Amino acid sequence: MDVRGTVAAGFEPVRDAFVRNFEQRGERGAAVAVYRDGHKVVDLWAGTRDVDGTEPWALDTVQIVRSAGKGIAAAVPLLLHQRGQVDLDAPVGTYWPEFKTAGKERVLVRHILSHRAGLPALDCPLTPSEAADGNSGPQAVAAQRPQWEPGTDHGYHAQTYSWLVGELVRRVTGRTIGRWIAEEIARPLGLDFWFGLPADETHRVGRIGPVEPPTDGSGALRLRPKRSVTEAYRDPQSLTRRAFGAIDPLPDENDPGYRAAELPASNGISTARALARCYAAMIGPVDGHRLFAPATLTLARTEESAGPDRVLVVNTRFGLGYMLHGPAAPLLAPGSFGHPGRGGSLGFADPESGIALGYVTNGLQKGVTADPRAQALVRAVRSAL
Repeated sequence: MDVRGTVAAGFEPVRDAFVRNFEQRGERGAAVAVYRDGHKVVDLWAGTRDVDGTEPWALDTVQIVRSAGKGIAAAVPLLLHQRGQVDLDAPVGTYWPEFKTAGKERVLVRHILSHRAGLPALDCPLTPSEAADGNSGPQAVAAQRPQWEPGTDHGYHAQTYSWLVGELVRRVTGRTIGRWIAEEIARPLGLDFWFGLPADETHRVGRIGPVEPPTDGSGALRLRPKRSVTEAYRDPQSLTRRAFGAIDPLPDENDPGYRAAELPASNGISTARALARCYAAMIGPVDGHRLFAPATLTLARTEESAGPDRVLVVNTRFGLGYMLHGPAAPLLAPGSFGHPGRGGSLGFADPESGIALGYVTNGLQKGVTADPRAQALVRAVRSAL
């Protein structure tokens, strides 16, 4: 395996785990980056740019990271709160008057960040073109009646998070969330990250696609979901299927039109180093730039939701916009916060160790929150500390 990039002394186990992902865990093309105390200590890439191609993954290759982008999107309302522009305990309707219908008058800003708004599914799913047009999604969630009393329970807002958070940001700032991130986060930090891929960057994006994990006993970690989880994903009427099916039919994630849309729940496009660098700036300075003040960092990783998740049908933990370390989404340590992407990608930070990690792949395996390749890299980082 021709692995490119650099590894600082002491972090060689990460390179070893990265190589084993290709040898044992079905990896096709991927990159991993790790920061410690604001400094890059791992930056590796290997394999092919396209999941079904032969062109090598390059230094500047970017990929769709699905829900791993939720962690970058969540930084926006938290930073707006930090700047005094958003009250986390205010009703969403304070900023978005049309939202105050169908029993949503008491949905708070913190509820949409912690997946407690009761709006994970739509009675009438959107087509891919409607989902991407910037108007139909916000209109649909504004008209939707909650699935449960807002604030009383939690369930992963897999797709509707795009329109809930995106429209809140637009109402408060007058800018789309993609533009806000580009101007306020990506540009100052020098990140290759987008919601809404610019046309002049399309040549850098690799094709993603499903891959099956090895079944030959080669040492790959095998996922054995509980029967209740399997049944929830199979049942077309389950809240699980309806939440992930809020866009129907499923969009072609390799379509240029989809990549150009701004869907912060699902279509962030990034390098591994951009995910790691952004999370590093959430917990400390990176080349003079820091995103979260200490109080904001506390908000991000203070538990808001915990226990049985109505959508994922496992126990999950969320802070404000971030998944927290736990059995369903193992991160580095109890104080870690971040977000995985369905199929593999991952970004997170651990303030106590000063670690921030980004992992991006084009081979999407089954699983939502604990991909075996990402977990192997996390274990390797832990062993290096």
